[in-house]
Amino acid sequence: MPKMKSHSGTKKRFTRTATGKLKAKKSGRKHLLSHKSRSRMRRLKNGVALDSMRTKLVDSMLQN
Repeated sequence: MPKMKSHSGTKKRFTRTATGKLKAKKSGRKHLLSHKSRSRMRRLKNGVALDSMRTKLVDSMLQN
């Protein structure tokens, strides 16, 4: 039986921190930026840590 492969899209979208938590980028910073406020852009700049349920899901996709 062939090896299981990690989910390629998941590998591109999530990073693991030094403590082992998963981090994702917030959406909304790619285009149509001119009408978005500076404070909104600053808020969108930072990544967000995943909650426990999503962490389990993403871990299962990256495990292989």
